[in-house]
Amino acid sequence: MILTKQYRCIHSASCVCAKGHLTEEVIFLVFNHLNWNPKLIASLSCACKWFDDLAKRVLWKEFCKTRAPKMMLDLQSGGSHSIDGNWRALGKLLIYCSGSEKDGLFNSSHIPGHFVYRTRFSRTSGKSFLLPQCRTDVLYVSDPCEHLDQGDEGDVGFFRGIFKSFAASKVRKMLIKRSAPLHPTEVCPYCKARLWNMLAAKMIPSSASCRLGAYEDCIEYYVCLNGHVLGICTLLPLSDTDEASEEC
Repeated sequence: MILTKQYRCIHSASCVCAKGHLTEEVIFLVFNHLNWNPKLIASLSCACKWFDDLAKRVLWKEFCKTRAPKMMLDLQSGGSHSIDGNWRALGKLLIYCSGSEKDGLFNSSHIPGHFVYRTRFSRTSGKSFLLPQCRTDVLYVSDPCEHLDQGDEGDVGFFRGIFKSFAASKVRKMLIKRSAPLHPTEVCPYCKARLWNMLAAKMIPSSASCRLGAYEDCIEYYVCLNGHVLGICTLLPLSDTDEASEEC
């Protein structure tokens, strides 16, 4: 089963297993040996509600801690992912580029979502996506996932991220103060929460395009109510990117 279907799977009201389960301790040891394989966790979660509950409570948390240990320690130090039960969404954020639909969130050509083997998330890069008055907030942002030669769109990059303690962040307070509207139909692909449009709220600094190596007027991103970030940009040609980097 492909990853997109794994994440879109609708769980049945009761477990499909005929009878009995392995103990949680045994499953923990098995997946520890498998290095918390995310595709296998997603597949079995679709087949068994009992396993899905265990994955939400334990397995996705262990996967996140193994995949990005320093980032997880920082996020947990503020309590943002210690008890909220949102580890599955964070696990998906680490490994899945959501792409775009032709008439979807970014109104661009159809670029399918896909599994990403490894992505670097940077707290330093996150500063570039915040207005100066919000730079005490902590935001981790990924390097752009590049999709080249997308017709009229050119070279497209998708990026994603996560705020630490978003409920107490200055970005959230500014969005509320500015009465920024939530998207009327689209929701976060990672947790299904509603989305604020940072471009519409005029809260994307020029430093974001410089960090991404993108055209300044061709970048937009959204932040959901739980602090997940997803965005798109049109990438500069490589030679222009090098020149832009020297100017930053």
